[in-house]
Parts: sequence; C-alpha cells; structure tokens
Amino acid sequence: MGAFSKYHRFREAGEEANVNNVLHFGEPKRSLFTSSKVMTLHHRIEITDEKGTVVYRAETKFPSLHDKTDVFDGDGKFVAHMERKVFSLHERHFITMADGTAFELSNELFHLIKDITNIEGLGWQLQGNILGLNFELYDASGEIIAVIAQKMFSLHDKYCIDIYRPEYEKTVVAILITLQHMIRDREAASSASSSSSSSGGN
Repeated sequence: MGAFSKYHRFREAGEEANVNNVLHFGEPKRSLFTSSKVMTLHHRIEITDEKGTVVYRAETKFPSLHDKTDVFDGDGKFVAHMERKVFSLHERHFITMADGTAFELSNELFHLIKDITNIEGLGWQLQGNILGLNFELYDASGEIIAVIAQKMFSLHDKYCIDIYRPEYEKTVVAILITLQHMIRDREAASSASSSSSSSGGN
C-alpha cells in the first residue's frame, strides 16, 4: 500500500515507487530496503537492493554506552563508523566515512511533528515527519538527495530509501543507520519516562 499512499511512503521491494515521491521528485535512481535483526551481542541491520541482495550491513556491539556501529558494503569493505556521545540533555551521533569525511547528527530538534535536523559538517538537512515516519534529505542547495520511510507496526524496523543522488549513496546509508538508532533511543527513552511517571503516580 505504501506505493499509493501520500502520507505513508514505505513500500516493499518490487512495488512501484511511492506516488508522492514521484510527484514531487520524479522516479528514484535507486531504492534500498532495510530490516533489523537483534541478537544477544550484536544489533545487525541489513540493507538490500530491489532484488533482495544484501548491499550493506551495519553491526552494533552490545553492551555499548556509545552505541558504536560499523557499516560495511556487500563485499565486507568498511563504509562508515558512527558513535553516540551524550552532551547534557542532547545526544549527538558522530559519523566518519571511509574516505575521512566526518559529520554529526543531533537530536536537539527531534521532538516536533515537523522535525528539521541539520547535518553539521555536510550542510545537509533532514526534514522529518515522525507521525508519518517519513524523512526527506536535502543538500546545502535544497536539492533532494533521498526520501526515507519507515514501515508502521513492524517488529523488525523496516525502512525503504529512495535515492535521487546515487553519488551520495554510502553517506545516505550512514545517515539512515544513525536515524534508526536515534529513533530507537527516543522510543526507549519515552517508554522509560512514561513507565516511571506512571509508577511515580501511585
């Protein structure tokens, strides 16, 4: 259904590109799909192409205070490293690409219906809709790079990424992985705060 929804843009591999994405940005040059697998000592995310071939893998070692994650391509070559650092009330995720490019994402604005996250170091901007689980990634000139959509009610954190600038694919993948971690952390924090507030009210 995601291909035909204007509000929720997730789609499975093999389905047509989302109607809203095509209307605004044209047909994507490439689309990737993710699913997460949680094991005892590792949190692994696999990213596949339209044919189901694994093109990237991300692995996070547990337990890890800094949420250190490495991304590799389908041949096992290193793509990016990311880790979380907590400053006062805000998390920052630092990403370093294999070529040395470094940038960071902060969750300071990560709580509004219409989120805007500046990607420091690249000049890019991530505009999101948490309720619709849709995110659009723009470069410094305001040109679309990719659209990210999360599947609703999924146990395995499924995402679809429509890429319009294939030259930035590895960077988009690193941002997607970081975004997944930020969303998961926020969900964990909100559930912890709600459970503590409900227990505190008794």
